[in-house]
Amino acid sequence: MAALVKNEKKLHLKKRIAHTGRNILLNKEKYFLILPGVVWYAIFAYIPLFGLSLAFKKFIAKDGIFGSPWVGMVNFENVFADPAFAQSILTTLRINAGRLVFVFPFPIFFALLFNEVRIGRFKKVLQSVFTFPHFLSWVIVASIMINILGQQGLVNSFLKLVFGIQPIKFLGTPSYFQPLVYITDIWKSAGWSAIIYMAAIAGIDIEQYEAAEIDGASRLQRMWYITLPGIKSTIVVLFILAVGYLMSGGFEQIFNLSNAATWKVAETLDMYIYRITFRGSVDFSFSAAVSLFRSVINLVLLLAADRISKRIGGSGLLA
Repeated sequence: MAALVKNEKKLHLKKRIAHTGRNILLNKEKYFLILPGVVWYAIFAYIPLFGLSLAFKKFIAKDGIFGSPWVGMVNFENVFADPAFAQSILTTLRINAGRLVFVFPFPIFFALLFNEVRIGRFKKVLQSVFTFPHFLSWVIVASIMINILGQQGLVNSFLKLVFGIQPIKFLGTPSYFQPLVYITDIWKSAGWSAIIYMAAIAGIDIEQYEAAEIDGASRLQRMWYITLPGIKSTIVVLFILAVGYLMSGGFEQIFNLSNAATWKVAETLDMYIYRITFRGSVDFSFSAAVSLFRSVINLVLLLAADRISKRIGGSGLLA
């Protein structure tokens, strides 16, 4: 009986393999199109996962990752015993929670405004103006901020010339750093992120707007009762993804905008990993443990946000 069941399973597996092979041959053009993406993910996303074993080893350069000895949870014990690690977690959560509150809604706001612009040429100009900063690197953005907000920058020069005010340390005052992060993030990314919402708005049935207009609904009412509900699922999905990055993200921005005067309020978890990896005594096992911890927490937050979204009647990422 067991042998018969085993033979049936083998036969079923062969049929599935044959069916998959025929499907690939019939749709070979589509598979060729997705092949570069699959190869990219395999090389840069999946193969490096083997390096996570470094978090449980004592890295010895001459032995390599796989030849280094196992030490179990020692690296994690050292991580949790470091007070700077706990402080970097709090800093990361504070900055990224603020992103959800202050930065996340702006692309939605921009998309709603763009949707209400009726002059086609003016609309294209606005989209170009607000999208362009996305293509600037954070190095360039930081340089622009120095030229504008530095002690010899445009703002301080204006204040001194007009009001006689002494230069204000916008970039060197810790209390100004977090608002600066949000302002530059909005300026650089909101216009680009709005494209996703504009694509979702384009999928809303135009007849709903026509019916609402006939019934006397104002633009604001149409925006509130038709446009926003129409892109609700998109907002929820992107919000869930944003929650999944609460423990990471923004390294290039923080790295380029921070300085010696603001490092205490700017040392996020990414900056902490950078510091312990490249600035002190190099310990790749320690930094790998921190990175693995961060990734696990991000995954937990992502799954929690997805579950909460479903519980309150919204859509989620996972089936």
